[in-house]
Amino acid sequence: MSTIPQVSQAMQELLTSAAEAADAKLHYTKRPDRAKFTAATLTQTLVLGFLAHPDARVEQLAQSAARVGVAVAPQAVDQRFTLATAALLQDIVRSSMHTLIAADGVAIPLLQRFTGVRVHDSTTIVLPDALAEHWRGCGGASEVHTSAALKCGVQLDLLTGALCGLDLADGRASDHCLGVQHAALPTGSLRLADLGFYDLGVLAALSAQQVYWLSKLEPTALITDATGRSRSLLAFVQTLGEVAQWEGSVWVGQGQRLSARLLVQRVPQEVADGRRRRIRKTARDKGVTPSAAALALAEWTILMTNIPPEKLSLAEALVLAKVRWQIELLFKLWKSHGQIDQWRTSKPARILCEVYAKLLSMVVQHWALVVGCWEFPDRSLVKAAQVVRDHAPELASARARVERLTEVLETMQQVLARTARMNTRKKHPNTYQLLLTLTTEPAQA
Repeated sequence: MSTIPQVSQAMQELLTSAAEAADAKLHYTKRPDRAKFTAATLTQTLVLGFLAHPDARVEQLAQSAARVGVAVAPQAVDQRFTLATAALLQDIVRSSMHTLIAADGVAIPLLQRFTGVRVHDSTTIVLPDALAEHWRGCGGASEVHTSAALKCGVQLDLLTGALCGLDLADGRASDHCLGVQHAALPTGSLRLADLGFYDLGVLAALSAQQVYWLSKLEPTALITDATGRSRSLLAFVQTLGEVAQWEGSVWVGQGQRLSARLLVQRVPQEVADGRRRRIRKTARDKGVTPSAAALALAEWTILMTNIPPEKLSLAEALVLAKVRWQIELLFKLWKSHGQIDQWRTSKPARILCEVYAKLLSMVVQHWALVVGCWEFPDRSLVKAAQVVRDHAPELASARARVERLTEVLETMQQVLARTARMNTRKKHPNTYQLLLTLTTEPAQA
């Protein structure tokens, strides 16, 4: 578990030491004796300024500069939005993952069966075409212009809240190429990822390393049963008839086969119809035709895992698979609350600076909420983010002294513990409610 003093130290190292190291590496500051900003104070100004006001004008950023001890006019801030500053901030983003900030395991027994619950996913920030030479876009037939786009690959530990990986890549890059796809995981931990990370070779390697995984299957997957007969995934589930649930040991794949426990659950018709609508919409957005197999397989929830049934029942696996969406909620928070994909300028250099500075502000925000409220199953990240935003000016004023940073974080922790909680829901329970229900009412597979 990371303590508040450790978080204070990490924030100071990120916003000061890492900035100074990037400055030395890139030779960013040309005339230190005449510069109003150092690399550190400029980083602090932008990161904590955008943390407080994601849509900040240069006038508000000048106020942020004053809080870190730099008296400048708004125009002076505006002049710092250069490609050199963007390169500086990008280097600091890369170094932000050198420190791991983690809470005690959240009080959900189902998650505590594992040494970690690592979720892999990515989100894309569409950029103006002028930035295509920096980050190449996704292409495709979507109406959205994607000549330039930045992909952010993230690894999040849902047990401790630790942000374990943040990769930057071209928007067109495959998730398979991201660093989080190949990062070593702790023995006894669980890996959850969407189909963008689907790779039987990676899953086989994880099994050899005693790492658990729970995954969907590609619609084109080949299934070989205990008798040695091979069928397509669709043909296999169709042989099950009208059963509501099924599980058993199979081999998945053709050339490289993976031993797996297959879990099958038939879904209500309205759920299947909703899935088909989403499949067709996604296909339209990409300018392709949805496969007949994908549309037919919408009738079932199908998972594969290497977790033995005595450790995880089928019913528990179906709920556990839903927690992967927590990382989607994190991305939504970063975009809607942190506005990492919004800016109030058309200048390419400033846009890059804003994107990197806002990503760093989200790292700082995440560290604060990890030690402030991650241990609570009913935490509300939206409410927690607002608390952190409200305290951002105090963080800026305290950034030079670890002791003062610690005091601000302790105050934030007290506020988060009291106010950053979700209300329970009866009709559509929150994910944490479903997980806790499994703890108190063991489900039968």
